[in-house]
Amino acid sequence: MSSILKFFRNVSLEMKKVSWPRRKELTRYTITVITTVVFVAVFFAIVDLGISELINLIL
Repeated sequence: MSSILKFFRNVSLEMKKVSWPRRKELTRYTITVITTVVFVAVFFAIVDLGISELINLIL
């Protein structure tokens, strides 16, 4: 049991050393990630649609 408490104490100490991003940075990073995910999703949807149409033309 003491090893579990020691583990969480060490986790707490390490978390205090972390350099957390400011609100402005976090907002910018979040917008970048969401934009990238949407772009990749749309790209693969278009590729999937194109491949599906190509297969329909062949068959």
